[in-house]
Amino acid sequence: MKGNSVFKSSFNRCLRRLSGLSVGAILPSESELAQRLEVSRTTVRAVLAALDEQGIVKGPAGQRSLARHPGEGDYFPDTQTLSAGAAVERHFMQWILQGDFRAGQLLNSAELARQFGTSTTTIREHLARFQHFGLLERRPNSAWLFKGVTPAFATEVYDVRELFELRATRSFIELPDDSPPWRELDAIEQDHHALLANIDTDYPRFPALDERLHRVIHETSENRFIIDFYDVISTLFHYTYQWNKGDEKQRNTTALLEHLDYIQALRSRDPRAIDARCRKHLRTARATLQRSIRFGPFPDDAPAGVAP
Repeated sequence: MKGNSVFKSSFNRCLRRLSGLSVGAILPSESELAQRLEVSRTTVRAVLAALDEQGIVKGPAGQRSLARHPGEGDYFPDTQTLSAGAAVERHFMQWILQGDFRAGQLLNSAELARQFGTSTTTIREHLARFQHFGLLERRPNSAWLFKGVTPAFATEVYDVRELFELRATRSFIELPDDSPPWRELDAIEQDHHALLANIDTDYPRFPALDERLHRVIHETSENRFIIDFYDVISTLFHYTYQWNKGDEKQRNTTALLEHLDYIQALRSRDPRAIDARCRKHLRTARATLQRSIRFGPFPDDAPAGVAP
């Protein structure tokens, strides 16, 4: 199971990198791909074999080229690319954020373990992560208090996110131009332009592109606390943004344009320009999250004694 999810995750990441190449372009060597994807050469060979079978790449080892651009149907579903633990965490977030819950409601870890088909130990490990971020509070007898996703919670999250992301940009601009994160940024920028060109129909694809941009920035920090924080909030934002569909195309267009300004600031390597563009974009994202929360399933009538 673990190996299968690693292969599928690597396959999807490789597809995203290939989408930034021109048809006919020569692929990097197996060693370079293994380094960029952070997997073994054995996994890379399996990925390349699958790409060849699907007609996405062609040619012998060392001379492989891009035969066609990947399409949406070439990617494995996100749920198949997750490790067992990550899948539990993702399913839990989806369940709780789309369920009929009020701030102050109690959750039982044994009941959750039965629902998700896993052990109570695994459930407790992941509930503890959400406790750390203020969504849950431990209570006696294996119970957890759900504190709700509130405007106050969103404000606290964004305050920390801004600090972490600004710190991560410093690590990013210290990397050489030919480093894998900069190459990934090139592909991300091209995907932004492609999405803008077809915004009327493709705007629902923005959240995945948003996650790619911010993740590549955060991961260059090589700081486990920053990366762990982003793992949780990216899932949180993905589901809360779905609560408000009214102006989805317009807000995604705005965010795409802000991303492009942000990318240009990163290319300038000017810390002041980067700070300005990053803060502007995160202010917009904060406002989007606040609006989504107002449309969401969690009312503001938290019971007495429960932090808003």
